[in-house]
Amino acid sequence: MKVSILIILAFTFFNCKKNRSANDISGTWKMVYAEIIENDLTTVKDLSHTEFIKIINDSHFAFFNQDLTNDENFYGGGGTYLLNGDDYQEVLSYTSAKHFKDHKFSFKVQFKGDTLIQTGLEHIKEAGINRVITEKYLRLKS
Repeated sequence: MKVSILIILAFTFFNCKKNRSANDISGTWKMVYAEIIENDLTTVKDLSHTEFIKIINDSHFAFFNQDLTNDENFYGGGGTYLLNGDDYQEVLSYTSAKHFKDHKFSFKVQFKGDTLIQTGLEHIKEAGINRVITEKYLRLKS
């Protein structure tokens, strides 16, 4: 009887879908892979000379991209986000790119250990952008 109960409990535990919360995504993340699919062409971003960091707290996110070979090629932005299960949406409120400002970006996210993977459609008609992006981030330890 005890063995049957343990088997049922183990089966239930492994088959429960965990809802993601802001605590799962909170932290500092470093981009390690970025892929863009646009007009049936797949491009993998060369990250060998750049650092892209995303910082996420309970309600806001910010990102910083620094070209390691040229201090002039820096950009950043930030805003608020919502996370509901694997649905993640960023509202970019702070940026110098006017077509991106106040735009909502919707993604699906996955967590694999200390890796965050986000995939979504970036469609900004005013900027002529219509592409699917996949970004992978590693959680940085504090």
